[in-house]
Amino acid sequence: MKILALIPSRFASSRFPGKPLAIVNGKPMIRRVYEQSTKAFETVYVATDDSRIYDAVESFGGKAVMTSVEHRNGTDRCCEALHKIEKETRRKFDTIINIQGDEPYIRPEQLIQLAGCFEDPAVKLATLVKRVLDKKELFNQNNPKVVLDKDMNAIYFSRTPIPFPRGKEIDDDYIKRTPFYRHIGLYGYKADTLPEICNLKQSFLEETEKLEQLRWIENGYKIRTSITDYETHAVDTPEDLKFLNDTELFK
Repeated sequence: MKILALIPSRFASSRFPGKPLAIVNGKPMIRRVYEQSTKAFETVYVATDDSRIYDAVESFGGKAVMTSVEHRNGTDRCCEALHKIEKETRRKFDTIINIQGDEPYIRPEQLIQLAGCFEDPAVKLATLVKRVLDKKELFNQNNPKVVLDKDMNAIYFSRTPIPFPRGKEIDDDYIKRTPFYRHIGLYGYKADTLPEICNLKQSFLEETEKLEQLRWIENGYKIRTSITDYETHAVDTPEDLKFLNDTELFK
């Protein structure tokens, strides 16, 4: 299986402009993500719309590709990057792994686990999920929740708790006994499926929940999931960055 790992990265951010170049324990964040990704995959590229990020990646010996500033999300950016990289390298890839550019300490084990979903030839799309462990996490709208079918395919994603435990006392003990899951923002796509989902029109479910993967489900695509036990540490704000720089665990 020929895997292309892509790290979509843009400079503009309402909450944290220039985030990919923010310094995380002595290195730009995008370099941290890139180096973690190369521990899992041989072929890794940063897909960006900004020359500053492109130049930064090139300066530390990484690979980067320029993409349009018009993309709505990382999936669309990955699609353009795939087309350009295959054309430039004259190589064909089977599977694309979309890696979040704001998780400087992403675990290579998680990336390998996600890629492993495609050992099943029926899988076209895949992602990771993690058990919800407490009430705060369950009700946090920034943590999309997901419900699964018996084959580990995602049925639905929501920013609200699903399934809703009607008539139950929702405390931490109940949540620890109950299989609630939250979404980990990594995606894998079969190379021929990626352009298909990018050509889909935005759907009612996607526009309502602001979750792009609902467009795929609403159009009949199955999303295979795998359960990870590793915690992720995304940087959404300068405060998140300070936490990583101040925490001994990440030094």
